[in-house]
Amino acid sequence: MNTENLSTLSRTDRDGIAIIEINNPPTNLVDRKLVVDLMALVDSLSKDEITRVVVFRSALTDFFVNHFDMAAQVNSTPASKPRNGLSPLAQLYIRISQLPQVTIGEIRGRVRGAGGEFALALDMRFASLERAVFGQPEVGSGLLPGAGGTQWLPALLGRARALEVILSSDDYDAAQAERYGWINRALPDSELSGFVDRLAKRIAGFPQSGIQNAKHMVNLATLPAESLMTDESQRFQILMVQPVVAKRVKWLLSQDAATDGGVELNLGAALGRLPVDDQMSRN
Repeated sequence: MNTENLSTLSRTDRDGIAIIEINNPPTNLVDRKLVVDLMALVDSLSKDEITRVVVFRSALTDFFVNHFDMAAQVNSTPASKPRNGLSPLAQLYIRISQLPQVTIGEIRGRVRGAGGEFALALDMRFASLERAVFGQPEVGSGLLPGAGGTQWLPALLGRARALEVILSSDDYDAAQAERYGWINRALPDSELSGFVDRLAKRIAGFPQSGIQNAKHMVNLATLPAESLMTDESQRFQILMVQPVVAKRVKWLLSQDAATDGGVELNLGAALGRLPVDDQMSRN
């Protein structure tokens, strides 16, 4: 058994399976630390000829992978013009979707925004019936999903349900996510890890050539076009510098501080309470 530790990720390898535990407290935000560690992990897996299955789990009770670190973004100096091409985050998620290994998300807790797009980039998603919560909250802040959400969700959910999920910016439980095709299965929490372990072991026991070629062909039929991902990335960056976005994000951050993290736990409900003033309406 081999082990490897990064600042936000720990890796344990056994019998062709790599277990990746995500630990970026307090809420597993997609921030610079996590992105850098995921990039290092992807670099390692891209050259790994032994690992056949990668399972992602969270070390935190209430969060699998959370949204993008908006506090850092709104408090930074905006770029003079949007970056050309794919954003680094979108590039990372494309690389994850194209890994030679089979990637599986074992989801407990919240998975929203950029964290939701991370989960969508994985090959399979299995979630706890009692503890998993899904959402794409970007539109509620004046944005749009910017790292693949507008492309992956319609392919999985269909046009109407993808629009419902994206435009409502609401939270969805695991049972609803399963009905919509967002995840493979919703399982009782007590059964989730055992099911994922058995599936990972079964797949890892098959010939690597078959696994990789099958995934490659399915990818050709299903992965979003890079041109559309680039368009989405650039639209996100344009919207990020709009005053209405900073105003809404700062209001949410103030409410989260006032409720000792309550907004992060119930983000869909909080977005529904955002004040709608004249400036917000005009933008």
